[in-house]
Amino acid sequence: MICKERFFKIIRRPHSSEKTSFLVEKTNTIVLKVAKDANKKEIFSAIENIFEVKVKNVNTLIVKGKINKIKNQRTHKKNQRENWKKAYVTLKKGQHLEFIGGSE
Repeated sequence: MICKERFFKIIRRPHSSEKTSFLVEKTNTIVLKVAKDANKKEIFSAIENIFEVKVKNVNTLIVKGKINKIKNQRTHKKNQRENWKKAYVTLKKGQHLEFIGGSE
């Protein structure tokens, strides 16, 4: 059993975009930014315990950080953003979860 403190460290924040809005409406799937070291079982139990909803499925992926090129007169530098983990959480029929604020 995972301690409750770990549940809150696993889930970082909701991820919002056009694609995520479409997924919420059509397939009852929410998209979250999660800790990179979290696995599917931990995410599954964290969502069920924190939000008190029934989860059907969890899919995860690592989003690679973008590379920004900074051009100066003398130097050309590359800066890379940090990689992060995204979780697609499908809720069971009849379950609903809505985030108010806190999204990008």
